[in-house]
Amino acid sequence: MVLESLVGPIAAEKRPWELFFLGLLFASVAMFLSLWIFREQASLVMVFLTVIAAVPLMYKTIKLEEFKDTKINKETTLLKEHAKALSFFVALFLGILLAFSIWYVFLPSDVVQATFSTQIQTIAAINAKIAANPVLGNALISSQSAIDTSSVSASNLFMQIFSNNIKVLLFSIFFSFLFGAGAIFILTWNASVISAAIGTFVRNNISMYANEIGLFKIGGYFHIFSLGLLKYMIHGVPEILAYFIGGLAGGIISVAIIKHDFGTKQFKHILFDSLDLIVLAIVILFIAGLLEVFVTPILF
Repeated sequence: MVLESLVGPIAAEKRPWELFFLGLLFASVAMFLSLWIFREQASLVMVFLTVIAAVPLMYKTIKLEEFKDTKINKETTLLKEHAKALSFFVALFLGILLAFSIWYVFLPSDVVQATFSTQIQTIAAINAKIAANPVLGNALISSQSAIDTSSVSASNLFMQIFSNNIKVLLFSIFFSFLFGAGAIFILTWNASVISAAIGTFVRNNISMYANEIGLFKIGGYFHIFSLGLLKYMIHGVPEILAYFIGGLAGGIISVAIIKHDFGTKQFKHILFDSLDLIVLAIVILFIAGLLEVFVTPILF
């Protein structure tokens, strides 16, 4: 009750940057509790504990956004109102992502293996599947998770990434529709897998530079950590924004049905607004795919 009561949706909309630090807190507490109590299953338990802490805020926010749909008729005004919620959702996600990434980089190797074992296996399975069949490879995570793209043509890679991201978007919509705030599970799981990819990138490069030039200065350490974050966030941030938009759309429809608005003029307005959000999410995913295929490889 303590963590989930720290902030409400109205306060979060006014100070979205505070949700970044709340995400850091949620993920860190969840990870250490998982290691302490459920060490053998820590890689999954830490995701569930983080979700449990975040669900009340997300559900209250979805209810608030559905209420706005019943009071605001102009679509552009509604989208601006939804943007307030989306801004702190993204801040929350980035806080969770950074927390998992930091602990992956700085914890001892044996602890990292215990904490992120499922995420590491997921990344290995994705890379193996894509190596065997780069067009058909897919998984229940967003495409930035350390995929080896060296043997895939640009057009095939873009279609693979875009179709995979659409699947994740659909999962976000359906999870929110069926469970109210269910999309937060998909997104927290993604955060943990992306963190493992970032942490692996950082650890590998730290080891390489340390062996070649004796890189032991903390400045160089954080330089590589920053590169690891930037590598995945160029396209990762718009992807996560799209998933949150989809989750918000599914949640709004779910709340409207629960309140027995189905078949009314208000419900049709809510459905139209949700469809607009889904279309917007697809457009953002299309742009994110272009960034991942044609921009990120140039920089890294």
